[in-house]
Amino acid sequence: MTDQTDQTDVPALPVTFRPSRTRAVLLTAGAAILVVLTVIALLIPGLSAGERLSFIFTGALLFGVLALLSRPKVVADESGVTVVNIATSRRLEWAEIVQVNLRPGDPWVFLNLSDGTSLPAMGIQPGIAKQRAISDARALRALAEARTPQG
Repeated sequence: MTDQTDQTDVPALPVTFRPSRTRAVLLTAGAAILVVLTVIALLIPGLSAGERLSFIFTGALLFGVLALLSRPKVVADESGVTVVNIATSRRLEWAEIVQVNLRPGDPWVFLNLSDGTSLPAMGIQPGIAKQRAISDARALRALAEARTPQG
């Protein structure tokens, strides 16, 4: 196992990990929903202005939700890692990261922290692109191991 970690190329910093395919699907679906509901609102005869606006508002709301779901990313730089999840963002120093885990069946990477807690890092998730997530998790693990004092 250690040999596999040693062979993993450590990416140049700064580097951003995000589920690009998932993000593309979510943003495309959101834009399509907004366009379809807007077109429907404009084409249905007999709707009042308020009803038309409610169609458009619903489309915009759904687009916003899907855009929020596409927000997760993990940004690594020389001083640490910023984990951006759906509604939260947390900055970590390299020394705070004890272990980077992506076990079979996990929905995303989990970072075991020096304070004994675990932080989900939703920016690396195997949903649509499993091999990419595994590669990204290995790269983040190699970065953490290279920058964390062993003790």
